[in-house]
Amino acid sequence: MSVNEELQSTIADMVDGRRGILAADESSGTIAKRFEAIGVESTEENRRFYRSALLATEGLGEFISGVILFEETLGQADDGGSLLPQVAAAQKIVPGIKVDKGKGPLPGASGDLITYGLDGLAERLAGYKAQGARFAKWREVYPVSPHNPTQLGLSANAEMLARYAAVCQSVGVVPIVEPEVLMDGDHSIERAAEANEQVWHSVFHALHRHGVVLELMILKPSMVTPGKECAKAPPEVVAEYTVRSLRRAVPAAVPSINFLSGGQSPEEATANLNALNQLWQAPWQLSFSYGRALQEPALKAWAGKPENGPAAERALLKRARLNHLAMLGEYQESLERE
Repeated sequence: MSVNEELQSTIADMVDGRRGILAADESSGTIAKRFEAIGVESTEENRRFYRSALLATEGLGEFISGVILFEETLGQADDGGSLLPQVAAAQKIVPGIKVDKGKGPLPGASGDLITYGLDGLAERLAGYKAQGARFAKWREVYPVSPHNPTQLGLSANAEMLARYAAVCQSVGVVPIVEPEVLMDGDHSIERAAEANEQVWHSVFHALHRHGVVLELMILKPSMVTPGKECAKAPPEVVAEYTVRSLRRAVPAAVPSINFLSGGQSPEEATANLNALNQLWQAPWQLSFSYGRALQEPALKAWAGKPENGPAAERALLKRARLNHLAMLGEYQESLERE
């Protein structure tokens, strides 16, 4: 199979109009915080057990087409000895891998950040691909303030995303491009829309410069919401601002937009996705790539106790099903109480 055929096959398996992506790629520090909140120590065994339980959830493949894994998870196995990427693939869930190496301050652009990890990326991708990963994810983070993102921040972060995506496609790995405009702050939804449009314009200009094939990538953006220190906007308002900004900045060639939840509650993220799909027949699939907004109920149900595994699986399956319905514009708040 050629590189192009590999990319097309992965897109076909991940973009089907009814399923989304489970983000289970929390760094060691992030998952330690989430485990701490439920009184669980973040040991390798606890992480293995928890993530294997998620991937083994019966019926998950009906609503989830891909899973983003942390590097550690690629080499772990379930209790029966099956590697976790194989457990996912058995449910027709495409395994993927987070490849960036975290973020830090961007010199010369006060308040902006930059993500690390391009050095040796092609070699790392070859290893991940041998372990079963068919797509990758790279996240750049954009704080919003009266002065951020700066022009340097916009151009530097876009360059990183484009270089990453080009390397991925050169080796037959589908890139998920994640420019996250943060909710932190007291900015209005109008300011959030402005920031997102600036970010998306800069990203797609860079992708074009680097020859990235838009039909063979997935965009993972923020929804347009006000800063979390402001009052929440109702779903129909979030949908209106988000779709308007997307139409202004994102080419129709992109096959799927899989939103990150970005600090939204599970219920809020689902309601906003539903409103997006009710508002307008988009040229892109409007889907989800949620981490905490899918996992939080499952994590609470599990609470570190092996006997709670089935309850955790039921909680995950419910959230996956509700977000599937939101992709169809058929979600109702009353379904939360079932």
